[in-house]
Parts: sequence; structure tokens; C-alpha cells
Amino acid sequence: MRRSPALAVGSLALLAAAVVTAAGTAATAAPLASVPPSTPPPTPPAAVTPAGTVPAVEPVTVPPPGPPSTTPSAPGATAAGTTPGTAAGSTPGSTPAGDPFHWKPFAEGVDGRTQEGTLTVPLDYAHPEGATVELYLLRHLADPAKRIGTMLVNPGGPGFGGSFLVSGALSLYSPELVEAFDIVAWDPRGTGLSTPAIDCIGNTDYDRFYASPDVTPDTPEERQQILGLAKEFATDCATKNASIIQFIGTNNSARDMDAIRRALGERTLTYFGFSYGSELGATWATMFPTTVRAAVLDGASDPTATAFQSALQQTVGFEHTLNTFLQRCAASATCPFHHGGASAAAFDRLMMLIDQRPIPSVAGRPPVNRGVALQAVAEAMYSQGYWDQLAQALDDAQHGKGAGLLDLFDQYYDRHIDGTYDNSLEAFQTISCMDTADRETVAQEDADAAAISAAAPRMSPAGSISYFCTFFPKPDDPRVAITGAGAGPILVMGTTGDPATPLDSSRNMAKALQDGRLVIVHGDQHTGYDINACSRSTIDQYLLDPVQHAPADNTECR
Repeated sequence: MRRSPALAVGSLALLAAAVVTAAGTAATAAPLASVPPSTPPPTPPAAVTPAGTVPAVEPVTVPPPGPPSTTPSAPGATAAGTTPGTAAGSTPGSTPAGDPFHWKPFAEGVDGRTQEGTLTVPLDYAHPEGATVELYLLRHLADPAKRIGTMLVNPGGPGFGGSFLVSGALSLYSPELVEAFDIVAWDPRGTGLSTPAIDCIGNTDYDRFYASPDVTPDTPEERQQILGLAKEFATDCATKNASIIQFIGTNNSARDMDAIRRALGERTLTYFGFSYGSELGATWATMFPTTVRAAVLDGASDPTATAFQSALQQTVGFEHTLNTFLQRCAASATCPFHHGGASAAAFDRLMMLIDQRPIPSVAGRPPVNRGVALQAVAEAMYSQGYWDQLAQALDDAQHGKGAGLLDLFDQYYDRHIDGTYDNSLEAFQTISCMDTADRETVAQEDADAAAISAAAPRMSPAGSISYFCTFFPKPDDPRVAITGAGAGPILVMGTTGDPATPLDSSRNMAKALQDGRLVIVHGDQHTGYDINACSRSTIDQYLLDPVQHAPADNTECR
């Protein structure tokens, strides 16, 4: 999933990190234009076991080889004499002494082939003798008779733990991939069950930061509230995570991927990333090109875009998908929000009414204001599987009942039934901001917000403001420029109706890579692997044999 920085504290948040499961439900969502572009979609059914319920796993440190180079190899460079994209795959280059992960059976595995473990890596790869990070991993073992190698997988974000992709591997991936690869997923540094984890605000603070502010402030006091909350959030993130904040960016997660490879004793790896996982995979392929056997980037963000351009692209993408939803609702008399075929006009009236007078939600929670309503809409745009729920929630809101919209809002922020939250949104914003050196002034941010509102007036109504990274410290190690030079052909999949990572974003990712192969999938959801038989088989065949089955650029799946 890749979240969008468009949504920030006090404003709409869009995440580009969402895996869509076979059932059609999104695993994460993207933030809206009034907040930094990147919002996570709903968490998939196979979620990571909550902290405290996972059996303890003894961590073992993998000795670091020293700081890896961030300079791409020359085109055509190979790993230990192998050809990029070698069909034989991840031939072990060396076997680590002992078991660096201390793998043990995963209690919730369904077929006896799932293991959990931890790996200790340097916090700062330039000083490997210093503080460390403990990565939590899950692995689903291949059929030994059919094994090709190891495939690392990531669901997107940033900020989401990725280990659930293994606990749900049997439903997420085709049987051919499950049999051919040891599928390894990990919670990237700062997220999930890996430690230390990013922590900015407490559970009782979420409604104050995200549900209470007026995203279209009409008075100086309302504007000051959003500005004050943005400053407070950034200060809390920087202060509470002072020892790790400069080391939780994508470059270091890519270095962790190489540490995992070395600890596994593999010469090369196969990779499959969704949403922000595409950005992570492209960063890894740029920094460690000779270790890439094959890489799929499904639902990719634009690696050349500025923070403003990313927010604009994503908010316009959500607006397009919202308009499609409203058009389909208007065309179906059975849609709860049909309104005699005038769904779009009814939506606009409802948003204006909610802006003027928020509607009650549930006892003990804030009323549904326009910001809550739009974030709920954003959550539903990740997959058509949410559209019926959204239509009913909008109809309920028309009758003064906000519980349905609040439920979608809570799904976006991954609120648990006991009122607690994980750290996904906090990690998302912190990692996103530490990946870019862009820091605009308040006046520049206001001008950007006005431009986004002009381009996407439903998702980012006039007057919206957002200060996503404005008050965060500048990074010492911003994400490297993505080239993928020397990594061989990389499959980039883009979907025509993807709201979080619009097709043009994936197209620009393919262009940025030395040998990016764009596959265009026709459909209205975030990420394309499971949209149709063509999109699935194109990825499967490439991963199984990247030499013989690397697709032609601009291949289409309808």
C-alpha cells in the first residue's frame, strides 16, 4: 500500500498503501488532498497478531558488511557472474552459520509451513556497532521439489507492518507462487511488531487530531487550530522518536532487505510489492541491483514527483474514482444513494450540510464533520467492495445518522474494537516526511492546497489546508533517486481506475527505471494483481521465469 501525503493532521489523509485481496477488500487506503498525500486502506482479514499474543522469538544479529553503496551498478552488471533475471533464481551464495532468524512454527499457520522469526540489524548502517533494530518476519515455505528461491513481499504504506502477507499467503497469491517460493514478509523498521516502533500520539488523541478540526476553516481561530495541531504532531513525532527518526526512511528499509537476503544465504531475491511497496522495491533495486532476480511493483507512485505533485496526483485520482462511484449509483435505482439519478448533486448538498452542521455519530465519539465524511469516502475508494457500504452510509447521513460514515473513517485509521489504534498512521506520516527533503512554508502549503482544491473540489473542498511535513525535521538520508540501473527488467503494474496510485504515477515509475515494463490493467481499484486472469497470469509467469516471460512494455490486461 502506498499512503498519500495529501492528508495530514486536521485535514484529509490519503494513503497509497493498499493491497486488494481476492475477496475484493482493500488492505490499506490513501490520504486525501487536504492532508499529505498518502492514506492507508482497510486492513485485510489476515492481520498481524496483536503485540503480546505472538510467542516470543529470540532475536539473532546478522553481521553487517558495512554501509552498502547507494550508487547503481553499470547497466548490465551482474551478481557474481549471473545474469539479471536468471530463471533459476535465488541460488544460495553462502549459508549463514546457524539460524540467524531462530525460525519457529507460527502458531496461526494453517498448513504447517509457516514460520516466524526475528532478525537484528543496525539502526545506522554507517555505524553497525551501535544501536540495533529487531525486525519481525514471517515465512511460508515452498514445496522443496518446486522451490525456486525466496520472494520478499510488502503490502505498502509506508507505516504498515507487512508480515500479514505471509499469514494470508494461500489466499493472496496463486498456488504456483506459493509452491515455488519461500514467501518472506517483514514488518519494516518502525512498524508493526518490529522494534523500536514509531509512536507519536496516544489512543485518546486520535479524535482530537483527526476527527475534530474543520478541514475547511472559515475563521482565523479554525485555521490556527489546524496549524497548531500540525506543529504539535510533528513535534511529538520528532521528540518521542528522537533516537530513530533519522533512520526509519525507505533507504534503510532497502538496506534491511539486503540484510535479510544475506542472513538467508541467498545470492539474489525475488520481490513483489504493492503500492508504497513499489517505491520500496524500486529503491532496493536501485541500491542493490545485482541482487535482483525479478521484481514486481504493483500500483506504483511517481518517483519523480515532488510532495505537492504527489498530493495533486493522488487527490485527483480519488476524485475520479468518487465520480465513477456517483455515476454508477445514479445509474442504478437499487443504490441507496440513488436520488432519482442525481447522486452527484445529492452528494454535494450533503457535504455542504455536514460542513455547516456536523451530524451525530455514536455515543462518546465526535460528530461527523466534513473531514470525517471525506476520509470515510476515501477509504471506500480503495475497492469497489466498499461501495455498497458507502452508499448506505451516505443515505444514513442524509437522515441524520453518522455511524456508517464514522465506521469507514475508523477503518481508515485502523481503530480497534477496544478503542485503541496501531501506529500505522503515525509511522506513515513520519516515514513519508523523512523520505523527502521538501519543506515548504505555511504560505506555500496554502497555495498548494488551493491548487489541489481547484483540481479536485469534491475530495479537497475550497478552503482546505494541510501541513503534512511542514514542521518535521529535515532528513539526513532522503530517499535515493530511483533508476533500477543494472537490475534487469522490472514489471510495473498500473490500473486505469486506481485512486491512490493513478495510472500516470505507475507509468512514470516505469519510465524512471532503466528497464521498466509497464502492464496496464483496466479496472477501478488500487493495485491490479487480482483484477482479472490476465493481470494475475502476467505477474505469475514473470516471477516464475523472468527471462522468458518479462512482458513487453505497455502490455494491456482487460
